[in-house]
Amino acid sequence: MNLANSTFIDLFAGIGGFHQALSHFGAKCVFASEIDKHASQTYHDNYGIVPVGDITKIDEKDIPAHDILCAGFPCQAFSISGKQKGFDDVRGTLFFDIVRILQYHSPKLILLENVKNLAKHDGGNTLKVILTHLKELGYAVHHQVLNASHFGVPQNRERIYIVGFHHSIKKEHFNFPIGDNNPVCVFDILEKNPTIAPIQRDDVVFKHTYESIFDNEGRKVLPNKPIQIGIVGKGGQGERIYHTDGHAITLSAHGGGIGSKTGLYYINDQIRKLTPRECARLQGFPENFKINPRDAQAYKQFGNSVAIPVLKAILQQI
Repeated sequence: MNLANSTFIDLFAGIGGFHQALSHFGAKCVFASEIDKHASQTYHDNYGIVPVGDITKIDEKDIPAHDILCAGFPCQAFSISGKQKGFDDVRGTLFFDIVRILQYHSPKLILLENVKNLAKHDGGNTLKVILTHLKELGYAVHHQVLNASHFGVPQNRERIYIVGFHHSIKKEHFNFPIGDNNPVCVFDILEKNPTIAPIQRDDVVFKHTYESIFDNEGRKVLPNKPIQIGIVGKGGQGERIYHTDGHAITLSAHGGGIGSKTGLYYINDQIRKLTPRECARLQGFPENFKINPRDAQAYKQFGNSVAIPVLKAILQQI
């Protein structure tokens, strides 16, 4: 499939992780939808496209014809951090807006992303319903859980990816990429002069020791996974401290604790959260990406985003 001559629509677009990956291969966005006004502004600032709002109120006939439908459809209904109501949750039923658009337009390619827990939700029945609907619409469907940490970014972020090929292009088989798992670490993505205040607390406890390991040629050996070395308070979510030789924990749009959304890291003898720019790097956004000026919104947007290097690897396979 020649992506360079393709058009795509970006549903539940967020700040355009799918847009970044597809445009990298020369595909053109002809329609975007995002209900969050702050994310929509960031999308417009970077791509010059104003996403329409609530997709449930958009008639599929008013959406331009397209070759590719991509969607990071809302995951809270399936996430282990939510109440796991699945299709009983209105956010879960938004999948059926994807179905009606596919039914009308029959694009050649579907590319979807959601939380890892979707694969196990309701004993696998939720995923089965999704795959069955896509197959009934004439798609050969493939799915795989992939971790961004295997694709060149130091973030432990497991997500399920669903790829569907319309029967008209006769592609029944597809192998997901496995990633090169090259050694990377949080230190690689740190800003040199960050404007973020360190955490000043009296209840910091370093529970684990970690010293950098070097091979016979003097190169640092990196474990390619998070390295927890301490806690703040009781050590709950957002209260764990990590070493920069390891990977970051999964960025989140929500969560509590003093290190909410990014986790805490021991950097230059101080403890701090990651900055919005560092979060952008963890998701594979380029340095010229325009970040929302409000930190609270920026953290939320990157926590909700898809990991761009994983999408690029999948598209390369396609």
